[in-house]
Amino acid sequence: MALIADDAADRAEQILLLTDRLMVIVEAETAALAAGRPARADAPESIELQRLANAYRLEMARIKDDPALISGAPRAVREQLQSVTAALQLRLDRYGLALGAAREVTEGLVRAMAEEVQRVRRGPQGYGAQGTYAEPVGTGAVALDRRA
Repeated sequence: MALIADDAADRAEQILLLTDRLMVIVEAETAALAAGRPARADAPESIELQRLANAYRLEMARIKDDPALISGAPRAVREQLQSVTAALQLRLDRYGLALGAAREVTEGLVRAMAEEVQRVRRGPQGYGAQGTYAEPVGTGAVALDRRA
């Protein structure tokens, strides 16, 4: 979805508003991740974040292709837009780190559960030819769902 602007100043103001809203949502999502409450993909905030991020990306691509779309905006507004964009990038970097950490924790939990299920399924182990515990050959399939 592209912005519909009357002129370069209007476009810059709309991008400022869009960027401000993106920062608010990203901050909230980052705080939720830090508190151990990741947002659901179908949550209204997540849907809004996706929609606004896509609009922002498309608008930035349009401006990159045609700098005249924003070059006519007052210098103060363009400078404000640059500083707000830099601030958004910092927040996005923190959000990316938080998402990566949440992914690592989730993958670790799933791996630990799968290993425990596998350990329980093996049952008692016998001795091998060398007098050590014999490891079973191959692994069984493990499927986890919400009831596991």
